Amino acid sequence: MVLSLAMLVAIFAVALTVVPDVGDADQRAADLARSHHARGTSSAVPPRFAAALLATENSRFYSDVGIDPVSVARVFASAVSGSGDVGGATLEQQLAKQLYGGGSSAGARRKAEQAVLAVKLYSHFDKPQILRMYASVVYFGHGYWGLDAASEGYFGRAPSQLTWGQAALLAGLLQAPSAYDPIRHPARACARQQHVLARLVATGQLSSRAAATAACAGSSTEDSSGEALRNHV
Repeated sequence: MVLSLAMLVAIFAVALTVVPDVGDADQRAADLARSHHARGTSSAVPPRFAAALLATENSRFYSDVGIDPVSVARVFASAVSGSGDVGGATLEQQLAKQLYGGGSSAGARRKAEQAVLAVKLYSHFDKPQILRMYASVVYFGHGYWGLDAASEGYFGRAPSQLTWGQAALLAGLLQAPSAYDPIRHPARACARQQHVLARLVATGQLSSRAAATAACAGSSTEDSSGEALRNHV
């Protein structure tokens, strides 16, 4: 066990010297946003969306070092053994995937490289910068890339004006943007939003009463205009 751990640490140390530098991450994020005809998020991510995002995607974001050590140990063990266990992903790891490549079919070795890149991102940028880059490049479905486009496209307002319900709905989209598209699949989107609101309650960001008030009605009727979404969230 000790020998295996030492081997993983050694592999990780070597990988730090091999993977690309991340000093260009901010520029990569801006370029990626432009490639999707999106406007990158230039200011800090608003507190409500940040809280909803972290509650559901990476609740230990502010205390981790870009990786979850247990998950990363599984990733590196998988990379060595060739098995399929690739573990979970922090926001830094997800951002590394967006900026430095590696599609959904990427295996354990690619995931291991993303874990190393995540540590480098953590070392090079502060947490608000990482949040801003992440919010600039992620896909929210319905053709909306980046938080600004999604907030304005779905709700007709700037991210700083999002309600708790709207912020939770957008954060919930990131797991499966097409499946939870709130215009084409409003009932699924509302169910996912309620999960995010429950996570906000569980992490102490929101009271149960506030979460219940913020939850959308949820309709099985598809509405391509988006008006039902704006009226119910």
